[in-house]
Amino acid sequence: MSERNSEFFELAEDLSSSPLWNHDLAPTTVRQRTWSTWNIAALWIGMSVVITTYTLAGGFIEAGMTWWQAMVTILLGNCIVLIPMVLNAHAGTKYGVSFPVLARASFGTRGANIPAILRAIVACGWFGIQTWIGGQALHVLLSTLMPAFYQFGSDVNYGNGIGIGGYFLTEWVSFFLFWLIQVVIILRGIEGIKRLESWTAPLLLLGGLVLLIWAANAAGGMGNVLSGVSVLQKQQADFWAIFPGALTASVGYWATLSLNIPDFTRYARSQRSQMLGQALGLPTTMTAFAFIGVAVTSATVIIYGEAIADPVKLIQRFDNTLVILFAMVVIFAAQLSTNMAANVVSPSNDFSNLNPKRISYVAGGLITAVIGILMMPWQLMSSMGAYIFTWLIGYSGLMGAIGGILISDYWLIRKRRIELAELYKTDGIYSYGSGFNWRAIIALAAAIAPVVPGFLRAATTPGGQVADPNLFDTLYIYAWFVTFAVAFVLYYVLMKFANTTRGGTLGTER
Repeated sequence: MSERNSEFFELAEDLSSSPLWNHDLAPTTVRQRTWSTWNIAALWIGMSVVITTYTLAGGFIEAGMTWWQAMVTILLGNCIVLIPMVLNAHAGTKYGVSFPVLARASFGTRGANIPAILRAIVACGWFGIQTWIGGQALHVLLSTLMPAFYQFGSDVNYGNGIGIGGYFLTEWVSFFLFWLIQVVIILRGIEGIKRLESWTAPLLLLGGLVLLIWAANAAGGMGNVLSGVSVLQKQQADFWAIFPGALTASVGYWATLSLNIPDFTRYARSQRSQMLGQALGLPTTMTAFAFIGVAVTSATVIIYGEAIADPVKLIQRFDNTLVILFAMVVIFAAQLSTNMAANVVSPSNDFSNLNPKRISYVAGGLITAVIGILMMPWQLMSSMGAYIFTWLIGYSGLMGAIGGILISDYWLIRKRRIELAELYKTDGIYSYGSGFNWRAIIALAAAIAPVVPGFLRAATTPGGQVADPNLFDTLYIYAWFVTFAVAFVLYYVLMKFANTTRGGTLGTER
C-alpha cells in the first residue's frame, strides 16, 4: 500500500486472484481520481432536479404545511443528511473503495452482502419509480409530436394512465423504450455517468429557471403565486404534528446515497472536492427545485383554474410544439441523470459484491433494471401519502441503521484507518473468522426492530398516516434518527467490548 500526502491510499498488492476482487470493485488508483468539485456538484444537481423532488414539497403542503414551512423542512432535512453523506464519503476518497467493499470492514467480507442487498433493493424500487415517470414523459412527447402514436393506444383506459388499444399499450411502449435507453447507458459504465451528469446539470438548472419565470409571468407575479399556495392544502394540520414525519422523509429521500456515496467519491480529486461539491450541490438544489415545484403548481391554479402538480401533465397544456419539445427534453434528461447515478451505480456494485468473479458492474446494472420493473413502481407512487409516509420513511429506517454502523466503525473504532488489502482477503482481519461480524448484524437488527411495528401500521393504513399514533408509531415517524442512533451506539459498545476481551484483535488493524 502506498500513501500520498496522507490523503490517498493505493493498493500495492496484486489481489486479482481473490474471490472478493474484480475490476469494478477494485480500489481506484490515484490516476483514476479525477472528479473535481464541479463534477461532484453536477452529480448532485443532476440527481436532485427530478420530478420526485418537484412534487416533494407539494406533498408536505397537501398535509397542511405552508410553503415556507415545507421549504425549511426540506432544507433542514438535506443539511442533516449531508453530515453522514460527507462522513461516509471520506473513506471512499481516501481509500478508493466502493460502498460494499467499505462495508466489509464493519460487517465482514461475507456479511457486507446484507447491507449491500438492502441498499440495492431500495435502489431497484427507485429505479422503477424514475423509469415509470420518465416513460410517461416520453409518452407525452411522442404523443405530441406523433398524434397517431397516442390514438393508436388510448381507446380504452383502465386507470393509472394506462391506455389500451390496438395490439400495444402505448404507455408501456414508452416505459420500456425509456428503460432500454437506460440499459444502453448502463453498458457504458461509470465514465458514461460522469459525462452525463456534467452535461445535463446546466440544462436542468436552465429548464427549472425558465419554468419558474413562465409561471410567475403567466400568474401575474410571484406575489400572486405565493399567496395562492394555500389552495394546495387538502387539510388543515398543526405544523408540529406533521413536521417530524416530513423531516424524516426529507432525510430519507437521500439516506440511500448517504450510504453508497463512496461509489462516487472514490473518484474525487481530494477531500475538499467531495465535501465542497456535496455542500454546494445537495441542499441548495433540492430546496430550490422543490420551491419551483410548489410555485409552478400554485401558478397553475391561477392560470388553468386547477392545481397541476405533475409537470408532465402541465406540459400537455402547452400548444407550442417547440416549447413542449424543450420541456420534455429537460424532463427526460432529469429522469435519466437521476436514475443513472442514484439508482444504478450502487446496486450494480452491490449485486457484483455477491459474487465478484461472476457478476460485473454491468451485469449488476442489468439485474437492477429487471428488478426495478418487477417492483411495480406505479404502485409505489399510487399516492403522495403512501410515497412519503410508507416508502420514504419506511426505507429510511433501514438506511439509518446501516449508516450508523458504517460511521461508528470508520470514525470511532478504526479512527479513519483501514488496511486496504485486507478488505479483499477471505482469511484477513475483516473476515472475522466466519466472514460475518455478528456484532454489526446484531446492531442492525436491534436498531431496526423498534420501528417495524410502526411501519406495518403505516403500510396498512390508506395514505400512510395513522390517526391515533402510539409509541411505536412515533418511533417510526423518527425512523432514520432512531435507527441511526441505536446502531451507532450499540455497534460501538459491542466492538469495544469484543476488542477489550480479545486483546484488541477482532477486526482491527495490525
